[in-house]
Amino acid sequence: MTQLLQKQIGELVAQDYRTAAIFSNYGIDFCCKGNRQIDEVCTKKKINAEKIEAELDAILNAKSTGEPDFKQWPLDLLADYVEKTHHRYVESKSQPLLQFLDKLCKVHGERHPELFKINTAFKELAQELASHMKKEELILFPFIKKLVQAELTNKEIEKPHFGSVENPIDMMEHEHETAGDLLRIIENETSGYQPPADACNTYRVTYAMLKEFEEDLHKHIHLENNILFPKSIQLEKRLNVSV
Repeated sequence: MTQLLQKQIGELVAQDYRTAAIFSNYGIDFCCKGNRQIDEVCTKKKINAEKIEAELDAILNAKSTGEPDFKQWPLDLLADYVEKTHHRYVESKSQPLLQFLDKLCKVHGERHPELFKINTAFKELAQELASHMKKEELILFPFIKKLVQAELTNKEIEKPHFGSVENPIDMMEHEHETAGDLLRIIENETSGYQPPADACNTYRVTYAMLKEFEEDLHKHIHLENNILFPKSIQLEKRLNVSV
């Protein structure tokens, strides 16, 4: 077994985000379940390991497309990027999608009852994400920034009320799994975001927006689960914050 196949999925995607497209093509979760080894997932899902290895090798050896190397970013900058890019994306897209899905249910729900399941799942997802992002913005991200400042200034940091940074991170990762489960319901019920033959323009636009929403959320969760969170835990340990 090669070293590449023994790597964790999330570790490889963190190294080169272009590999995410390959994992997505094979239906492999690289964000919420990125802590699994590639070879283990291939065995479980009965995927040809040599084929996926060849595709990954080709991507890793190809010229970079200019994707930022988020692993090298300071953690406070990465937290700001997640908030200002991905949190704001969720906030800006959720309401229009909710309105479109309500409209589709009224107009097309009788012929396409799956729309009601999609609408219910997305409403739950939007509510979950709104609460989730506030907890990150008000509690977790500010503490990560304090950790960064403590290292830069060589000063001790006061113990937070939640103990170790691992505690809110565990909660955030659990909520990511919930979001991932809801995304899978939406993807399944939309047949992979393929609108039916009788779909109107609003129908098609809504499915395209849902697909884009999923892709953005996958990258959002990847940046947190595979880079921001583990590096924050490592930083806290380096600083020897008492808990």
